[in-house]
Amino acid sequence: MAVTVLTVWVGSGRVRRIGRGDVLGNRYELEVPLGRGMMGQVWRGRDRGLERPVAVKVVSLEAGTGDAVRARRRFEREARAAAALDSAHVATVHDAGVDTEPVGEIHWLVMQLVEGATLGELLDERGGVFDLASAVAVAAQLCSGLASAHAGGLVHRDLKPENVMVRHDGVVKVLDFGLVKVLSEAGPRLTATGEAVGNLMYASPEMLEGTVELDPRSDLYGVGCLLHRMLAGVPPFPSKVPMQIFEGHLTQEPPSLESLGVTIPDALQDLVFSLLAKDRRERPASATEVYRALWPWLPGPGPGTGRGAAPDGLPHCGAEDPRRPFLLPQAPFPL
Repeated sequence: MAVTVLTVWVGSGRVRRIGRGDVLGNRYELEVPLGRGMMGQVWRGRDRGLERPVAVKVVSLEAGTGDAVRARRRFEREARAAAALDSAHVATVHDAGVDTEPVGEIHWLVMQLVEGATLGELLDERGGVFDLASAVAVAAQLCSGLASAHAGGLVHRDLKPENVMVRHDGVVKVLDFGLVKVLSEAGPRLTATGEAVGNLMYASPEMLEGTVELDPRSDLYGVGCLLHRMLAGVPPFPSKVPMQIFEGHLTQEPPSLESLGVTIPDALQDLVFSLLAKDRRERPASATEVYRALWPWLPGPGPGTGRGAAPDGLPHCGAEDPRRPFLLPQAPFPL
């Protein structure tokens, strides 16, 4: 089982070892480790106050890295912004706080536990690729969540299959909004190490260059990479060599899906190419615009039917059908 996460972030001093049974904020108990990634460990936890499951991602920074005061302010600002998000496709923030210890500060953010599988796990279960309707439905739900986050001033910076959860009922949720930005500004920059290859696969050119302030169009590049991955079975620039991935994102044109044996409508290929433009000014202007462009290929209410051309103005799609949210993604609101 995979889950969304609560993040624990050590802001300064030596990192205290986090383990089973530890309690954060005198309330959130760590129970079972679920996995380890580039940014630390993921735990299943329990909210002792409300007797409900939560999730815990323990993120450790080396002693003495970054500006602790600036990092703490950034964390608090990003946590408040993430808590203000109201979208069916973004994991809900429940609580946040700081535990002060002799060895430093532990910053933590409590989020809902999402039962289901990561997008990567689901792709593996389905042989590595999705059919067109499923891929477009996932991308549309991502765009719905991104539209809400971008309107709240957050840029994700780390969209990848491991940061996208698909619930058992098919609802897609984006994890870890804002937290990657906090960590990257407090600690070492992303480096071309083997551990970072998964992150590099979906990183925008401007993020890799590190020369500009990232805006929502960086996330849209990630959507393009994920859409390519779902349809073709591989990201646009697959390699086990980090510098080859860098070169692909920065200087190479992405392969067409047709060249990889995937048949899709020409207009959808054009959309993927526009999302993967090197110059962010050549990408769509917003996640809502991408949702609108995906509309013609979203499945309709009946099996095997599409929605056809988007109506003028593309009004809000209304409430989700609880039986088929994976195939009937909710639109960004308002459009």
